[in-house]
Amino acid sequence: QVQLVESGGGLVQAGGSLRLSCVASGRTIDFYHMGWFRQAPGKEREFVAAISWSGGRKVQDSVQGRFTISRDNAQNTMYLQMNSLQPEDTAKYYCTAGRSPSATPPTAQEGYNSWGQGTQVTVSS
Repeated sequence: QVQLVESGGGLVQAGGSLRLSCVASGRTIDFYHMGWFRQAPGKEREFVAAISWSGGRKVQDSVQGRFTISRDNAQNTMYLQMNSLQPEDTAKYYCTAGRSPSATPPTAQEGYNSWGQGTQVTVSS
C-alpha cells in the first residue's frame, strides 16, 4: 500500500481559498486513482473529487466549478484547489488512493484502499 499525508488545511473566511496537498510515499502513484473525501461532524464521509491514473476527473456536484483536483506524478503528489469556500465545506478532508483497471476513478470509498489521516478545513461565515 501507499502511505499518504495531507497538508494545507486551516481556517478561512467564506469566499476564501485553500490548496490541499497529498504526498504519497512507499509506491509511485503513476498507476493509482487518487481521491479526496470529507467528513463533517455528525455526518458520513462523502466523496469530493477524484482523478484517475490517466487524468480523468470526477467532482461532486456541490463543489463543481469551485474545487479543482490535480496530480503531479513526478512529485508523487495530488492537490485539491478549493476556491469560493463556504461554511458547508467545513470538514476533515482525507486523501485516498486505489488501483483498478478502469480508466474512471471510483467515487465510492470501497474503491480505495489507502487513506491519509486527514486535514481540517474550517470556513467561517
